[in-house]
Amino acid sequence: MSELPSNWVQLNLGDECVSIKGKKPSILSPTAESNLVPYVDIKAFEKGILSNYAAPKDGVFADVTDTLMVWDGARSGLVGNGVEGVIGSTLVRIRPKYSDNRYLHYFLKSQFGYINSNTKGTGIPHVDPAKLWSIPYPLAPLNEQKRIADKLDSILAKVNKAQERLDKIPSILKRFRQSVLAAATSGELTREWRGYDAIVTTDIEGLSIPVEWQFCTVEDIGVVKGGKRLPKGDELTENNTGFPYIRAGQLKNGTVVQGDSARNRQMFLAPETQAQIKRYTVNEGDVYLTIVGASIGDAGVIPHALHQANLTENAAKITNFNEKISAQYLSIWLRSERLQELIQLEIKSGAQGKLALKRINTLPVPLPPIAEQHEIVSIVEVLLSRAETLDRSYQLVKSRVDRLVQSILAKAFRGELVDQNPSDEPADMLLERIKQQQREAPKTTRQTRKPAAKVIPSVDVVETDVELTPPESEIFALLKNTRGELSAQQIMDKLTEKTFEQVDALFTELKRLLDNNAIVKVGSGEACTFKAIKR
Repeated sequence: MSELPSNWVQLNLGDECVSIKGKKPSILSPTAESNLVPYVDIKAFEKGILSNYAAPKDGVFADVTDTLMVWDGARSGLVGNGVEGVIGSTLVRIRPKYSDNRYLHYFLKSQFGYINSNTKGTGIPHVDPAKLWSIPYPLAPLNEQKRIADKLDSILAKVNKAQERLDKIPSILKRFRQSVLAAATSGELTREWRGYDAIVTTDIEGLSIPVEWQFCTVEDIGVVKGGKRLPKGDELTENNTGFPYIRAGQLKNGTVVQGDSARNRQMFLAPETQAQIKRYTVNEGDVYLTIVGASIGDAGVIPHALHQANLTENAAKITNFNEKISAQYLSIWLRSERLQELIQLEIKSGAQGKLALKRINTLPVPLPPIAEQHEIVSIVEVLLSRAETLDRSYQLVKSRVDRLVQSILAKAFRGELVDQNPSDEPADMLLERIKQQQREAPKTTRQTRKPAAKVIPSVDVVETDVELTPPESEIFALLKNTRGELSAQQIMDKLTEKTFEQVDALFTELKRLLDNNAIVKVGSGEACTFKAIKR
């Protein structure tokens, strides 16, 4: 972290935060009642969807000023606030010791990238407490914290509005693309090209087309064939063997992607594998149609670069077209909303989650004269190219706005967002003042007890007076008042407040009690238990 202003101090984040992990209440109600509060699980936290309610004391309660952090899953480290209710086990409530609530919240927000990329766990990722609580925390004077938080409230509210407007663009572009395809395959796009006297339409399959057009089926214009699964045990390679293999992840938005990500990177077959499945290759100009999974119905034309490539079993190819059809026009029709609705009906009436090849053969195709097909393709390419240009501009602006948020937050916690005020109480004096208040606060009466005469057999105990202070007194009282012996985990389960600080400090506390001969350890390793010496 860069050098901080002279009246700031740097702490470890763990020295500033009081955190407690949520838990699922014992009783949940689907209806809101006067004595219940919302149950904030991950769905309620991320999407604002409340499904259940619970008693405030039946869990960890958070108010609107608390910062909540996602502790488990792909979104680990994500923070939010403004939520009131009992929080679920995937969330952690975090409160500051010395800071303005909003100041700490914005700092945690600025650390999402680091926290999320430094999780632990082999299955479901979790926030790593060691990494989280060791993050350097820049503590500003309290008045400056409030000025920073006020400034961030104002700036980020404007940024959020900009993001909300940007977030509408993908759906607008999607509607535009579908409108272009619908107009193209209904004759509206070339109405002027045909002339206004030729607009009488005919209805088949609930679809209207110009009178000069005709309906046919896919099998009337080409041949449908499936792709091929790799032989068992055979693997793909990134080395160019001359035998490319088109994977499902490459078939997207009407094109065959040859990108850099693991999902769409171009892979190749070994020569011996190619010899086994060479009947399942595609030619330049064939039309692919995805037939399995969430992307069923995506269609496009095979480019020159993938001539004689092998095709995944998740797609079919339409090939050997007759002179009545343009492959580019067919792919436009297959991607249109009208045809997609028919495909969904075919899927529901057939094998679940798969479009059968024989059903592809029966799909209707509105067929304009070949000259009009070429005109349609030309116009659609221009319009969709403009949409792609807008989409790229949107992606660029969105990435800049996303980076702007982090840039603003970074600037805030370097002390560069607002001016320093010499009259502000310095942060080190703030710390000392708060610690002094804690020292002067009324303390719980402590009792010195005489050691008991009884010593547990086979355990050497030097019995001395032990002055117990929280949280040691809580652990000692628990062990003393509980029959039998408790493991460390059982001790934690019985504590009323199960904060991460207590989890981290538990073994230190147990060692201290052992050293002071207040408790004894029975057994060894993970199976060991602890027992209080009656005093």
